[in-house]
Amino acid sequence: MSCFHCGEQCEEIIEADHKSFCCEGCKQVYLLLNENNLCTYYNFDKNPGIKAKGKFVSERFAYLDDTPTVNKLVQFSSGTQTNVTFSLPQMHCSSCVFLLENLHRIEPGVTKSQVNFQRKEVFIIFNPITISLRKVVELLAFIGYEPDISLKDSTQKKAVTYNKKQIYHIGIAGFCFANIMMLSFPEYFSSGNIEQAGLKATFTWLNLFLSLPVLLFSASSIFISAWKGLRQKFLNIDAPIALAIIVTFSRSYYEIITGHGAGYLDSGTGIVFFMLVGRWFQNKTYDSFAFDRDYKSYFPLGVTVIQNNTEKNIPVTQLKKDDRIIIRNGEMIPADAMLLTGNASVDYSFVSGESSPIQKYMGELIYAGGKQCGAAIELQIINEVSQSYITQLWNNDIFKHKKNKEQSFIHPWSRYFTLALFSVAIITAIYWSIADTSKLLPAVTAVLIVACPCSLLLSATFTYGNMLRIFGKHKLFLKNAAVIESMAKADTLIFDKTGTLTQNHASALQYNGTPLSKKELATVQALTRQSAHPLSKIITDNLGNVNDGQLLTVNGFKEFAGKGIEAVVNDMPVKIGSAAFVDELYNTDNYESGSQIHVQFNKVHMGAFTISNQYRSGIKQAVTELQQKGYELHLLSGDNDTEKNTLTKLFGKDADIRFNQSPQNKLDTVQQLQSLHKNVLMFGDGLNDAGALMQSNTGIAVSDSTTQFSPACDAIIDGSKVGLAPRFLAYARAGKKIVAASFILSIIYNFVGLSFAVQGTLAPIVAAILMPASSISIVLLVTLLSSLVAKKIGLK
Repeated sequence: MSCFHCGEQCEEIIEADHKSFCCEGCKQVYLLLNENNLCTYYNFDKNPGIKAKGKFVSERFAYLDDTPTVNKLVQFSSGTQTNVTFSLPQMHCSSCVFLLENLHRIEPGVTKSQVNFQRKEVFIIFNPITISLRKVVELLAFIGYEPDISLKDSTQKKAVTYNKKQIYHIGIAGFCFANIMMLSFPEYFSSGNIEQAGLKATFTWLNLFLSLPVLLFSASSIFISAWKGLRQKFLNIDAPIALAIIVTFSRSYYEIITGHGAGYLDSGTGIVFFMLVGRWFQNKTYDSFAFDRDYKSYFPLGVTVIQNNTEKNIPVTQLKKDDRIIIRNGEMIPADAMLLTGNASVDYSFVSGESSPIQKYMGELIYAGGKQCGAAIELQIINEVSQSYITQLWNNDIFKHKKNKEQSFIHPWSRYFTLALFSVAIITAIYWSIADTSKLLPAVTAVLIVACPCSLLLSATFTYGNMLRIFGKHKLFLKNAAVIESMAKADTLIFDKTGTLTQNHASALQYNGTPLSKKELATVQALTRQSAHPLSKIITDNLGNVNDGQLLTVNGFKEFAGKGIEAVVNDMPVKIGSAAFVDELYNTDNYESGSQIHVQFNKVHMGAFTISNQYRSGIKQAVTELQQKGYELHLLSGDNDTEKNTLTKLFGKDADIRFNQSPQNKLDTVQQLQSLHKNVLMFGDGLNDAGALMQSNTGIAVSDSTTQFSPACDAIIDGSKVGLAPRFLAYARAGKKIVAASFILSIIYNFVGLSFAVQGTLAPIVAAILMPASSISIVLLVTLLSSLVAKKIGLK
């Protein structure tokens, strides 16, 4: 029976309104929605609800009663209105949007709630007199959408992710360009002979006034860029564009003012508009992802402390040395601390790369950054948050500097292009000043208009823009178009193991030895169920439902740290653990690499369970393809070498495979390869990979949930798509070739146009019409080509 609210299987059926629920939380959420006439929520999708948490009796959100903390989280607050934005990674469908945007019907204190589905955020306006921020968060958590509030949220406000000035530039240029084109139609259709008196002059002067905002405001960024380049004695690609704009507009104004013609303001404003649109398209990134995150994004904002024998929830920034804190199952350890009570099972996979949780006992030191897996534990703070191990890890010099990204190959060539253009223009001017001065101005004007490199820039811009879209469609989200060229140059690939090649929180279980009956498997599960050890939990979970309703009694349970467990199950002695614990004489050579858990029934060795990581789909084929294509592959794992044999089979005997690698070891390896002139691309997922990802020429962070934490990187890839790495790299290389082809096409176009312009046989108005037409043609061609290549490679 599945839950009516969340769809999960009901271990214990709870009924209400003739419907079944898996827990009291889901039932209470349904009753709440029903009470407020919001059950339309269930019509959008079958079982749309997130598994609810139920009523909050704990004080885990008490830190939101702290005024300084609240002030750091809210975006605006007045006497009757407070604005706040929360990240909700759980949001997944239209029913989520419906429920979240109807919070005001559940809680009258909420004035408005608006969802940004792409960013998985909700913007809430509430009345602080009626309801507090803490109550808003508790409401969201109760209905299954607990906000993802981290330490970074309290120290850094969210920046505006788009350039408003750039949008204004495009909007004004587009408005003026469209109206100038419309007012120019009579000129086009009458071949310049408008019979109605004064109509031609009216249209012409209207075009002049409409062009002024484009020249003085919209094109300002192009002029500024060109001027900065000249001040630094560098001719960038904006210089000829700026010159073409000035010449086109100046010549047009001269003709209009002197009455010699209508000018080329349609083409001039078109140049500016298309260039601005192209640049906006190139600079557009996936603003739903943060590529420059640090350790603060990973830390919780609140933590439970014990003061005067009572629990109190405070902001993590207020933690001090010797404070006693409580960490519950799944919570982050915010600072280096000593274990006071309870047995800790700490998951350090994101910090050290160790795939299996580590057992810690009373009196042992636990470093910040791990997650507790199991019952609540009590800790005493040894170092404050600012002095913890994880903070020191982030203080590496590599994080204090931005990557020195190489510019596109187009930009170095632009200097030569600009020099050649100016040389041709000067030679043309000298020639016609001697041969025929009447052709001097038209010839030079036509040269400068024809040679405007907008076709080159637009083709590269739209090619890479289309590629960004295709990469994103396959869940590889690039920071910008420059990353495509960086990927294309890569010749050396580094992989992390845990969470990159392997799936997080997924293990493969294999049994070797004397076959076990269903009853014997139930006996094993009855014993492992008594232990909180991570390996025991894996066996318990993987065996599934083998009990068949049998009641097995477990007596005399004992657990030996680092060795194993034993007990009497239904009057039969059972031991489970290491070979040495069960019987050190057993031969373990027949077992695959991984963790071996041996089983003994009544002093008879039955066999062993081998627990190994479960590798992502397509990894084996991807590694083979990359090696065949000549890439140099390395594996740097923070985990131990229990799976050395498996990885050797995967990468080959001669591959560079290293285990127990610290964050500094990984960073040093990247630097060593770069010193050998290798272009390094790295795949990694944890904080232990952050330094290496930042140092590498291209750093790709692997995440099973792109809305959650990932280290600073150039790209974020969904974990399920790592197997597509060969196709992604092949597409990046193909994209660079497509842009190079468009570069050659642009040069050919310019060469042909210039050959007519320098002879004085190409009228400036024809040049002004051909220039944007050819640019648009090349843009359409390379965009179509990039889509066809993607399909051929397999990125449909």
